[in-house]
Amino acid sequence: MKVVIQRVLQASVTIDGQVYSAIKKGMMILVGIQADDTAEDIEWLSGKICNLRIFDDENGVMNKSIKEDGGEILAVSQFTLMARTKKGNRPSYIDAAHPDISIPLYEKFVQKLCEEMQKEIKSGVFGADMKVELINNGPVTIIIDSKNRI
Repeated sequence: MKVVIQRVLQASVTIDGQVYSAIKKGMMILVGIQADDTAEDIEWLSGKICNLRIFDDENGVMNKSIKEDGGEILAVSQFTLMARTKKGNRPSYIDAAHPDISIPLYEKFVQKLCEEMQKEIKSGVFGADMKVELINNGPVTIIIDSKNRI
């Protein structure tokens, strides 16, 4: 699994002209799933995300996790994170998991974040044409790949 985490002041997902999900201060997470991702990837990644110290403490130092800061999370599936761009100019998405694999893994990932955070996690709709808006705070953007843990 690959995720792009953005620390935000607000974020939202709009589908067919209607706001589907929205958060205030917290994290906007784009989630890419590979065919060989497992529950172990979800477990490791959700723990890493919820304990990632990217929020300011009282001294203005990034020293607090989202759990400590009390922020919200908006997680959106994005198969294009799995793009291969080495050959030519047209990305290949061969590494992206098919929906029969990725939908259950995405849903388990969101559920695991709910358990870690002990609150509702907002999400998009898998496969929908979504318009994502956000105000990146910092800017702070972190990329994590569960296959590169070392």
